[in-house]
Amino acid sequence: MGNAFVYGNTPCFLNGEKIRPRTPLHHLDAVVYGIPFEGGVTWGDYTGCELGPKVMRLASKRYSGFLPELDGIDVFQHLKLGDLGDIPVNPNDSTETMNRITSFTKSNLWDHNVFPIGLGGDHSVTYPIVKGLIEARNVKVGIIHLDAHYDNYPAHNDDLYARNTPFARLYELEGVRNESIIHTGIHGPRNKPESGQLANKAGAVTITSRDIREHGNLYRLADQIYAQASRDVDVVYLSICSDVMDYAFNPGGPPDGNGLTSYECLTLIHEFGKKGIVGMDFVEVYPQSDVNQFSAHLASTIILYVLAGIIKQKQG
Repeated sequence: MGNAFVYGNTPCFLNGEKIRPRTPLHHLDAVVYGIPFEGGVTWGDYTGCELGPKVMRLASKRYSGFLPELDGIDVFQHLKLGDLGDIPVNPNDSTETMNRITSFTKSNLWDHNVFPIGLGGDHSVTYPIVKGLIEARNVKVGIIHLDAHYDNYPAHNDDLYARNTPFARLYELEGVRNESIIHTGIHGPRNKPESGQLANKAGAVTITSRDIREHGNLYRLADQIYAQASRDVDVVYLSICSDVMDYAFNPGGPPDGNGLTSYECLTLIHEFGKKGIVGMDFVEVYPQSDVNQFSAHLASTIILYVLAGIIKQKQG
């Protein structure tokens, strides 16, 4: 691991190797990239997640890959991490930005044998990432979606690509099996009745935060979620919105109570990594609302837990 900078004083995520678009990636196992995009704001002046990739990188500088609580695994003894920098988005044109994300991920990531890790940005970015995966590899995709909200509105103020619409677009996308979309950790009154109805109509599965809390065994629940997500598909993608966690554990995310603890979230995603996922994103960190940047710091642990799971999956 080097001490390269992505731009300015911003280090590569978790001190990974700095790489440039359209360069060989054969020596790398996982690649981080940023999507510093926030489209139409859907609630008051709650804004600023386009700063997420930079602040998550800055926070990651202090961390190693060693996880004593996971059998003492040192992630970076087993895999090499690169940082591809940020996708050049157009903040004034969401449609153009979606096309840029699809093109970028398709040519720089999905066409290579690496594990892509997207840092958002708002949740709209998941749709074009998955679209790029389908176009590059011609695969059928299941999605484990960890979130407080369904994010499946048909549109927001005529914007098809707002942060509360990506799963409406994914329901429509050929190559995604809707019955293998698992909306996991859904909770709270910022959802609306039509969101649950739209998910049911599409055939997607809903698992609420209460379902998780009352299940009694996170490991068995992770088995069940993954079994549903992987049924009749070629690959499973993982998308995490920070607000799947309670705001006690996520002060830099949207303000939603009654969410998961960090332990519950980390345990589930580690298990998903052990079972096999093709890529992931972590979105909706709002640095301006978190003076201590706790949520940006937690991003390092979230990604390390997934990578540790992937290492264990490869080891059998």
